[in-house]
Order: sequence, then C-alpha cells, then structure tokens
Amino acid sequence: MEELVLENTIQIRNIQIKDNAAIAKVIRGALTEFGANKPGTVYFDDSTDHLFELFQVPGAVYFIAEKEGEVLGGGGIYPTQALPDGTCELVKLYLHKDARGTGLGKQLLLKSMDWAKNNGYTQVYLESMPELSKAVSIYENVGFKRINQPLGNSGHDGCDIWMVKDLAEIV
Repeated sequence: MEELVLENTIQIRNIQIKDNAAIAKVIRGALTEFGANKPGTVYFDDSTDHLFELFQVPGAVYFIAEKEGEVLGGGGIYPTQALPDGTCELVKLYLHKDARGTGLGKQLLLKSMDWAKNNGYTQVYLESMPELSKAVSIYENVGFKRINQPLGNSGHDGCDIWMVKDLAEIV
C-alpha cells in the first residue's frame, strides 16, 4: 500500500473497507454544502456507499486522506465505460469542509494523475458542475481543458462541465 504523509499528520493511502461510511458522508456533505446534491450526481449513486468495493477492478484506485484516523476526503481514478482508449476518469474527489484550502485536494488530484500515468493511461477525463467552481478552477490550473460534451458513460447526467488532461504533460 502506498502512503504519502503531509505535514506529518495527514496520510494519503488506498481506500479500505472501513472507510466506506466516512467517505460517503464527506462526499454527500460537500455536495449538500454547495447545493449540488441533485439527481444525476454521485449524491444519489448507491456505489457512493460502497467505494472500496467499486474500486476493486483493474485500472482503478481510490485514495483516502486521513488525519489521526479521521477521513478528510478522497479521490481516485476509474476506467469508466466507453471512454476512449487510454482514458480514465478522475472520480469522487471531495474534501471535508475543514480540509479545504489546505492544498490537500490538489495533492489528491496530483497523486491520482500520477497513478494514472504510471498505470498506462494517457488522458484523464472528469465531470463537474458550476456549483463546484473552486474545484473547476484547480483543475484548470493544473492543465485540464474544457470540452463540449461528455465522454464515456459515467451515468451522471447532472454534470455539465467536462474536462480532459493529456498525461504526457506530466513529468
């Protein structure tokens, strides 16, 4: 299991089954806070309650950020159906409100993209919403570009911002 320690107290590690309830609470809490708890989003996905199980497929990883046993957030890579060859999706990247503005979200994002590149992906795709404008700004700052239509079949018709990043840009 890979582990990254930030500020000697925050660990970024692979998801474990014990994390399911805590990360689902973080995800739904963030979506509610930003008014994005609407149909067609991960808020209503049954899989949000079972992320450990969801990410047990080849080409997938989900990272948990925790401090002293408390889950602060997470994010990962998933081989979403019908994406172009070499493309994965950045999924379910959410932080507890107390962890935002600390750089932790960017660390999860960069770790996820690095994992994707090291595991043979050439492009990362993501879906977002205007309600999550700060996250969209971070994605743009690390080189994601907006596209005009969704890729693949994520099942999230509540998202209307679609972005891609070429992993060749990562050194």
